[in-house]
Amino acid sequence: MKKTLLFLVLILFKTPIFSQEFKREKYNFNSDWKLKAGDSKNAESLGFNDNSWKKVTLPHAYNQEEAFEKDIEHLTTGIVWYRKKFKLPKGIKDKKIFLEFEGIRQAGIIYVNGQKVGMHENGVMAFGFDISNLIKPFPQENIVALRIDNDWKYKEQLTGAPYQWNNINFNANYGGIPKNVFLHITSKLYQTLPLYSNLKTTGVYIYPSQIDILAESAVINAETEIKNEFESSKTIEYDIIVEDLDGKKIASFSGEKTTIAPNETKILKANSLIKNLHFWSWGYGYLYTVKTTLKIDGKIIDEVSTKTGFRKTAFAEGQFWLNDRVLQVKGYAQRTSNEWPAIGMSVPAWMSDFSNKLIVGGNGNLVRWMHVTPWKQDIESCDRVGLLQAMPAGDAEKDAQGDTWKQRVNLMRDAIIYNRNNPSIIFYESGNESISEAHMHEMKSLRDTYDPFGGRAIGSREMLDSQEAEYGGEMLYINKSARKPLWATEYSRDEGMRKYWDEFSPPFHKEGDGPLYRGNPASDYNHNQDRHAIENVVRWYDYYRERPGTGKRVNSGGVNIIFSDSNTHHRGESNYRTSGEVDAMRIPKDGYWAHQVMWDGWVDIEKHRTHIMGHWNYTDTVVKNIYVVSTAPKVELYINGISQGFGKRSSDFLFTFENIAWKSGSIKAIGYDENGTVLSQDEKKTAGEPYQIKLKLITQPQGLIADGADTALIEVEVIDKDGNRCPVSNNMISFNLNGSALWLGGIAQGPKIIFFQKKFRLKMALIE
Repeated sequence: MKKTLLFLVLILFKTPIFSQEFKREKYNFNSDWKLKAGDSKNAESLGFNDNSWKKVTLPHAYNQEEAFEKDIEHLTTGIVWYRKKFKLPKGIKDKKIFLEFEGIRQAGIIYVNGQKVGMHENGVMAFGFDISNLIKPFPQENIVALRIDNDWKYKEQLTGAPYQWNNINFNANYGGIPKNVFLHITSKLYQTLPLYSNLKTTGVYIYPSQIDILAESAVINAETEIKNEFESSKTIEYDIIVEDLDGKKIASFSGEKTTIAPNETKILKANSLIKNLHFWSWGYGYLYTVKTTLKIDGKIIDEVSTKTGFRKTAFAEGQFWLNDRVLQVKGYAQRTSNEWPAIGMSVPAWMSDFSNKLIVGGNGNLVRWMHVTPWKQDIESCDRVGLLQAMPAGDAEKDAQGDTWKQRVNLMRDAIIYNRNNPSIIFYESGNESISEAHMHEMKSLRDTYDPFGGRAIGSREMLDSQEAEYGGEMLYINKSARKPLWATEYSRDEGMRKYWDEFSPPFHKEGDGPLYRGNPASDYNHNQDRHAIENVVRWYDYYRERPGTGKRVNSGGVNIIFSDSNTHHRGESNYRTSGEVDAMRIPKDGYWAHQVMWDGWVDIEKHRTHIMGHWNYTDTVVKNIYVVSTAPKVELYINGISQGFGKRSSDFLFTFENIAWKSGSIKAIGYDENGTVLSQDEKKTAGEPYQIKLKLITQPQGLIADGADTALIEVEVIDKDGNRCPVSNNMISFNLNGSALWLGGIAQGPKIIFFQKKFRLKMALIE
């Protein structure tokens, strides 16, 4: 349990340490931290009194409660301290001990037992430290302390250069330690960690070669960097075991015996042909566990388990192949913070799966994380749910020079090494804008050095004519290629709030009405749901009509900005960006269902769908256009069983039925092929008066765990006596909570105010 004191966990669970064999141990280091906002003199010292500090379980950004409550520009910044006390287990002597941080924001100095270990400044990537010589053995107490600064204007201490991606528009500033922390204990002969900054090590690299999709086989390669810190040479056996998704061993093989001198670092290699493989794919997150083991005289001294998957890629002729099948890119450009109201980005892993599964469920196949490298938790989540990724290093919106460019290169290097075993990463993005050919060549050389066999293309946005980039991305217009794949990195930027159905539904928001943006009308950023969804249909059609298979020069698809409403750069009336196809609590808007209809297939439509936009709860005076999204060539509309005729087709997928008079009952849309065969249909009914409140508990599969870090979603829905949701019910709902839990809230529209709308979600965390 995360909440249990670390030294108790070590004592209770680790018995092999007393045997002649010693397998490395990786401990969750998230529990029992304390934090204090503001600077504190001598807070790194052993005798410092932190009794008044706030107790937290990591990951925990110190300002995370402000998510969506404040505009991104007003998130709290400054100095924060974190401290943790812990004891090693008995018997740990003459071992290597490492701290691994998945990331801090923005920069921090790390102390162990009052001694400065080092610092980390890029605010994005994982890093680690060797703390072996600073740790006291059991029963003595150890203290880790971090002084972290998340100022927007932070500059690298050595060079004075600001970090380009620490940008007030694009990168929500959840400061402190918003990601996981781990403690590693190894023998003095060990496989290194994939943490290049500070440690200068690269870890384990697993990749397939000679892939035969039809034969379901591939050669699986293992390469491991090892280090000997004993005072004598050691002769090592290098063994590999491959286990399937159920933990069953499917293969084992070994490399040659190797002798390694004291203080020497070497790369060990082994490979074997494996048959009957499951290939990782879109919507099929099949993962294997590859165990790389070091033995001396037949006894295990180190073992590392790597979760990975095997797939085949190709990039040519303006197309992208996954497992020998052309796949058109369809998905979202998502802010890397991927945050939720009231808790920011520091969510439990199951919530990352919940969000990323929604993308796959809506027939999206790729997420392009924006501006900075994603958190390892989201990367691993995409592995599990079968969602392809484009992984950036760090950028704002332009090329860089000098020390600022070096910062980006170093970040990309660290990110490649740390994430090269994750099969869902397909593209490496070198810039959110075009970069020079020399810089692109440098980035490609990084890829070739640290991930030469990963099957990943490296490129940048707006590098359509580059000879170095292996893919190109554009923003708001279509482009085609007969050579490298071109896909839109942001093809729709409009915004629309979920609470605005249309002009005929409460609160009767006029389409496009809202405040000016930079002194100009901002109708594109104040859409109602129907208009926002229509815009998505119109824009996607540009890419669909130039899809692979339509000629020699084609487009490889594109991603819509963004998936979920984000606490970042906004232009509409709210204090957050509302261009998501789901709102901040991941409740879908009509745009989500529109994409699900249009994206159902690898390239062409494989399953027919129809979706009626909006609801069917109006008044007798309402006459309005009805919009239907369908893959059928023609759609007929029925109201209470009476045909209203066929809709006017536009952009292939949109059908408009003009001036439809509302009548209580049902509205049905039926899609037909040219011969009149029904392909798909959708129906909505008029809901009655609000009758009761329906609650749905959403947790991880094991249920809500009272470990101080888990969270539950409570879905609240107003329904009529027949169980139909009341889409325009604006009744106030009050809640009371009893027990050791904390309501975290929903979508804030101001200080401590929660906005409720028809169907909504709250978050609750158990704290004991």
